[in-house]
Amino acid sequence: MIISPESFAVLGGAIALAGGLAGSSIGIATAASNGVATLAEEPGQLRNVIVLASLPMTQTFYGLIILILILTTVIPNLVAMPDAGGGSGFAVFACGIIAALAEGFSGAYQGSVCASGISLLPKTKGKILTNSMMLAVFVELIGVLGLVFTIMALSILGLF
Repeated sequence: MIISPESFAVLGGAIALAGGLAGSSIGIATAASNGVATLAEEPGQLRNVIVLASLPMTQTFYGLIILILILTTVIPNLVAMPDAGGGSGFAVFACGIIAALAEGFSGAYQGSVCASGISLLPKTKGKILTNSMMLAVFVELIGVLGLVFTIMALSILGLF
């Protein structure tokens, strides 16, 4: 059985989205579990808890962007290439795995950073919010770089 390059490419895009979904889910769950404990101690911190607990959600959007780019740009380019063998589809698949790992780890570890900030909200009377967000942005950058590097790799392959 021969697998078409387009099938490999779609699988790569789906894996990129799955990595983003998994990372976001883990990150949000980690931050939100600390949020529950914080809200039991100080219910007035709800707004701050929601802000910090929702930050890891962005990795899902990055994975979705990669899937959409593959479906709308890469697949038509693969179909238009008469000499595109299975190698081109496999290369897109590999790019999807790289993106999935970047988004998955970024989302999960961003949740850990946010959870630490959430746990300190009552002690600092909410003043740690800005600092926590700034530190979470450093982890967010890995997710953004995963998106950018995936687009760059697809461009270098001549498929984007």
